[in-house]
Parts: sequence; C-alpha cells; structure tokens
Amino acid sequence: MIFDITSHPAYEQAGLAIDFLIVGGGIAGLSCALALRRVGHRVVVLEQRGSVQTAKQASRGGIRLPPNVSKILFHWGLEEALRAISVSSQAMEIEKYETGELLGTHIWEEEIIKEIGGEYLFCHHSDLWHLLLDAATRAGAEVHTGVKVLSVDCDDRHVRLSTGATLRADVIVGADGCSSLIQQKIAGKDVYGSAPTHCLFYNTIVPGDIMQQDSDLVSLYNRKHETMFMWIGHNASAIGFRVGGKDDFALHFWVQPTQTGPRDGDCWGADIDPKEMLRQLGHCEPRLLKLAQHATSTARVQVKVVPPLENWVHRNGRILVIGEAAHLLPAGSIQGGALAVEDSAVLAKLFSHLRSEDQIATFLNAFQDLREDRCASVVSSEQGNLLFQMMPHGPQQEQRDSAMRARYAEGRGLFETGAPAEQWEQIKELFGYDAEEQADDWWIKWGLLRERAKERSREMDEQMNARFSAIAQRL
Repeated sequence: MIFDITSHPAYEQAGLAIDFLIVGGGIAGLSCALALRRVGHRVVVLEQRGSVQTAKQASRGGIRLPPNVSKILFHWGLEEALRAISVSSQAMEIEKYETGELLGTHIWEEEIIKEIGGEYLFCHHSDLWHLLLDAATRAGAEVHTGVKVLSVDCDDRHVRLSTGATLRADVIVGADGCSSLIQQKIAGKDVYGSAPTHCLFYNTIVPGDIMQQDSDLVSLYNRKHETMFMWIGHNASAIGFRVGGKDDFALHFWVQPTQTGPRDGDCWGADIDPKEMLRQLGHCEPRLLKLAQHATSTARVQVKVVPPLENWVHRNGRILVIGEAAHLLPAGSIQGGALAVEDSAVLAKLFSHLRSEDQIATFLNAFQDLREDRCASVVSSEQGNLLFQMMPHGPQQEQRDSAMRARYAEGRGLFETGAPAEQWEQIKELFGYDAEEQADDWWIKWGLLRERAKERSREMDEQMNARFSAIAQRL
C-alpha cells in the first residue's frame, strides 16, 4: 500500500513549524519523523547504516506489536499496510522449556480486544521498519543513511557528522538506541554500557516451509487460532510466533550464557553463527532444539536490567531522548517498539500546539512528565516478565508452575475473567493505554491553562506599560 499523507488528515497543525533533527533511523526515529511531519514540522533523520538495504537487513527477526501500539499506527492511516505484513494473535500457550509440558493456554476474547482497542500483531521487524520508512519519507521527512554522528554540541544544538558536515536544528531527538550518544550527553555517563549483563537474547527466524514439512513442528505453525508460544525454564526462556509477509516463524531465546565469549558485544547488524546459539541453549525440549537447528538469520544482544534514566531532556530544553535511548527495557521486550511509537505520538501531539519558541522547553519537559510514570511501570513489568520466564528451579518456580497447572486442569485460560481482578486490570492498563489521549488530556488540563496564564500576564504587562507611558507623557 502506498502511504499518502493527504489521504489521512493529521491532527492540529502547529502554528509555528520548527526544525527537528532525529539521530537514529530505527523504529523510534522513523515513527517520530512520521508523527512530527503529520503536525507540520520539518524533520531530518540521520541513520548510520550505509544504505536502506543494509539498514533493513540489520532490522532482524520478528517483532510483537501489542494493542497499545497497533491502535496508534491504525490512527496514522497505516492499518491496511500493517495488516498486509502481519498476522493477528488470537491465543497463547505456555510450556516448560526443558520438557515441553503444557502449563496453560489462553484465547483472546473478541470483546476484550474491543475493550482495550487495537490488535496484537506479529510481523518481521524489517517489514515494519520499511513500512515506517516509506510512510515517513512520503510524509516529507528527509532520511539520510550512511551518516554517523561523531559529536553533539548541546548548547549550540548541532551535530558533527563523519562526513565533516555540521547540522543544526531547533530540537535534537536522540532515537539512537540503548547505547545512545545523545543519552550519554544528557546523563553525563554511559548508563547502558556500565550496567552488568543479565543474560543473552537471540532473535532468529525459522522458515515456515520447513516447519510445515516436519511432523514435530507443523503443529506449532498451523493452528486454528494464531498462537504465540512461550517456553519457561531454569535460567532460560523462549518465545515463538508466526509472522506475516513471508510466512516465517520468529524465535526468541533468553539464556544465561553457558560459555564465555558471546557477551563481548551486541550483534544486531551482523549474522551470528546459529551454532553459537545452539551451544548456549542448554537442555531444552526436542521441538525447541529442532527449531533452533533450522534457524537462519540470527542476531544477539546482551540483556541488561538498568535503573531508570533520571533526565530525558537536556538542561537547555532543546534536546531529548525517546524509545530505547530513554527507556532501558530488557532486549526482546514486547513493549520495546511500542514505547517508542507511544513516545512519538505524544511528542507530536504536544508540538501540534506550538505557537512560539518559548513553548519548546515547556513541551519537552511536559513530554517527560507525561511519559515517565507510564514508561517506568512498563519497564518494571517487562523486567518482572523476564524474571518470571527465567525463574530458576526452587519453591517459587514450583508454586508458579503448580498454579498454572491447576488453572489449566480446571479449563480456565491464563487471563480469563476468572483470573484475579488485579491481574486483569494490569493487562488492560498495559494494552489499553492510549498515548494520544493522554497527551490531549494534558493539553486540556494544563497546557491551555498555562498558555492562558501567559497571555493574561502579557496583557497585564502591556496595560501597565501603556499606563506608565501615558503618565510619562503628561509629566
């Protein structure tokens, strides 16, 4: 589908259009570029990978898009294009990593999906990246590949490139991932690099045609309900799901390294030998092992549990970080791409109200105020999910497994209405969140009041100046 911004009217257009420079051309950078163009701002994106093709190749594996992000992309006019590259999740199963024992299932009820809005979608990471690139460029964003940012001058709001050129903007956005150069300038240190490694994350793809020809694997690929599979084990976990577009099967592994060496660096942009991944998996059930043996393109990153970043906005009020540069989620988290798109939607909503330069710092700081609690809650939830999935053998793990077995034996789903009310409310809060609605609420409750107060203050100043002028003329 060709994206045409004119066929999908944007929100309120900014009264003052300014220049945004976005460092990083991944999901966060491209979604931010598209969102800001939709409200009328000028946008340049800098991506260090050498070409569109190499950038797409580096965007590896599968990605899960929860309802809180799919609803935003639908609102932006991308529903048809997104559906063309994805499949909609209808169910999930949880099994033991070591044995394949089925611990529980859940089928998403249609009324629940309607209640939280959006859909739970699975696609190739590269397909989503290309969709956003196409939408952003057609909306008027300039995207430059093969451009590495060497340094950032926060006070003068400019970046120096590997080409020797210098670019300046009204606002610089760091969308350059967890090892963000912009983040380091704001925080004054390398927050991610200095954190210890918790485990390794492998992201790979298994060809669907191979699975359909294998009697052991075909049941994972062909299901009445489109299913996500989760394997939970001792210091190890895996997730598998079918992805749209090429009818492949995405496979994610989180493992404690059993051998030294692989923790030396992250490798999103280069193929890892699948044999390395196999050596790290430990003892796993036969289907998982067979899936891993059929894996093709594989990426590896370190998983770190990092404390929240204190400041997302530089003290000058013109530079900020979004996405993984701001929210240090464990690699492979379902909300990784979702928080980035939420950030983009909120930032654009705020800057759709821009009328004067003195609002810029206010809006950037409001962005952090608006997003901080939500993102801290999501990061905490994702860290807890990872610990739940990789829980080591012991009393707590036995209690977890026994509770799921009992629910399954009773014929109850993992998250059906019979589950504890608190648990279900957490799911609705997580997936039903509407980032754009939250930004609108802030503007109505606080933004307009501030602007009216400033306007009233200006009027009073003008009245006082007029009176002093009149008095001076009479003297």
